[in-house]
Amino acid sequence: MLKARVITALVLLAGLLSALFLLPAIGWLVFSSLICALAATEWASMLGFSPAMRRLYALLLGGLCLAMGLVAGLHKDAMVAPFALEPVYAVSAIFWLLCVPFWLRAKWRLSESAAAPLIGSVLLLPPSLAIAHLRLLSPWLLLGVMGAVWLADIAAYFVGRAFGRRKLAPSISPGKSWEGACGAMLAVTLYGLSCISYWGSFKGLALLPVALLLLGFTGLSIIGDLFESLVKRQAGVKDSGTLLPGHGGVLDRIDSLTSTLPVVALIALWMAR
Repeated sequence: MLKARVITALVLLAGLLSALFLLPAIGWLVFSSLICALAATEWASMLGFSPAMRRLYALLLGGLCLAMGLVAGLHKDAMVAPFALEPVYAVSAIFWLLCVPFWLRAKWRLSESAAAPLIGSVLLLPPSLAIAHLRLLSPWLLLGVMGAVWLADIAAYFVGRAFGRRKLAPSISPGKSWEGACGAMLAVTLYGLSCISYWGSFKGLALLPVALLLLGFTGLSIIGDLFESLVKRQAGVKDSGTLLPGHGGVLDRIDSLTSTLPVVALIALWMAR
């Protein structure tokens, strides 16, 4: 199991880096849309959609992601500020910041209803578009944000194993602890401040607001992880899919990105004004 996990991780990393730095903008947009479609298939499967409905839903969301990206100009190899996507990112931010915390507390259930595909679109379309958007701004920016999410996950795991005593959400994800969450926040804050210092300077940015943004970013990544864990637990499955040996499905790998990338992209748009 560990061997398959390591091999898959190395293959995924090599493929991601190659695509990130070598694909033209249109190719990366297609890649982002494919991720959206694959994740949509897994989302529909966990909610009990029929095989035909899963394929239709995946085709719909993947095609919608591609169409919205084309309209916003994400297929052009140029520095862009696609403000047409601002409402999309804003809806995602509202969902994660104002809705999901109550959702996790109440443990609401989704079924094959009108709400399920709608929630799936809010869950998957904004981060898929943000992947294409942030890469246009800078491949290093996107990689840095993704690295922060990976670091949060790794730090939470190891700090939790070493010092975890108080469960964060025992009925949703018993392995997560408050100590692990604090470790993730500390690691991401140090990482973020180091990156800012390395790539230039704070340029008048106050240290405290930047640190608070990094803490909030980490909290969002944890919320994204917990939300998918809740849906999987209610669906009675360990992983969202089986596409990635040792890692489960696509949703398992992007759960924390679904909550963080749209907010980062929204902030990037505001800074570009």
